[in-house]
Amino acid sequence: MSGKALALLNKYRVFIIFIGLCLVAGFLSDAFLTFNNLMNVARQVSITAIIAAGMTLIILIAGIDLSVGSVLAFSGAIAAGMLSAHVPLVVVILATLVVGLLFGLINGVFVTRWGIPSFITTLALMVIARGMTLVYTKGYPLVVSDEAFRYIGNGKLLGIPLPIIIMLIVFALMYWVLNYTSFGRYIYAIGGNEEASRLSGIPVRTIKMLVFGIGGMLSALSAIIYTSRLMSAQPTAGTGIELDAIAAVIIGGTSLAGGKGGVIGTLFGALIMGILDNVLNLMNVSPFYQSIAKGLVILIAVLVDSKFSKMKTAH
Repeated sequence: MSGKALALLNKYRVFIIFIGLCLVAGFLSDAFLTFNNLMNVARQVSITAIIAAGMTLIILIAGIDLSVGSVLAFSGAIAAGMLSAHVPLVVVILATLVVGLLFGLINGVFVTRWGIPSFITTLALMVIARGMTLVYTKGYPLVVSDEAFRYIGNGKLLGIPLPIIIMLIVFALMYWVLNYTSFGRYIYAIGGNEEASRLSGIPVRTIKMLVFGIGGMLSALSAIIYTSRLMSAQPTAGTGIELDAIAAVIIGGTSLAGGKGGVIGTLFGALIMGILDNVLNLMNVSPFYQSIAKGLVILIAVLVDSKFSKMKTAH
């Protein structure tokens, strides 16, 4: 295979996989390609995808954030608590986003100021935030009755579920940030070579802190949608969602080594995970086997990325 053809295949492989999976899913189940089912898949994916958008930025700087699921749970609990106290909805949304931002900035401080690896820092915060959620909720769901809040997760705009619209806005904004701003260029530079970026005058610490802050804020945004959909804050909400978000980023072609990838691939990676779940559900496959299938998809994605990287180097 020529180097040019290899480069094109490598660039568009996530889209090829997406189209191929859709065709296979449509063949396996007549219900898959219906409008209602496709909207349901996209709506289900939206919560993980929004978190994955923030995770993409973090992985691009060669970091990781394992705390996003716990931040989602705590942010959702805070939102539900404020709504129960009849705090105005706009204030609730802003305060919830600030909670997520603060958690992200805390991660950023430990990573940048004290040099603790992001894996360790976010693992610790994952446990802390989950514990804070359990303390705040006393282990019980917090029920929400605000009808305006319900609309965020269950409403539609021009026939499209609102969570899908929010998801698309987030990805459009993150795409713009990464491709058309100096902040985005700095993210790629830091992921490619942090020391060279520092020597060239890029404010590495500030950029990394902001990236973690954005990741935390997007987790809180997902918490708002999730809590609105269920009309309750679950103390176990978001358990394991960090792995789904990381999987979406990897499948989307972003390198765990940093400096390579983007949010468009992540969006399709999240959709691939959602389609896989959906078609297995339509075929009545046991959830236990679904977990195995998702794990295999992640492993194959990493192997393919490694293979393409080696082939590209050889050419």
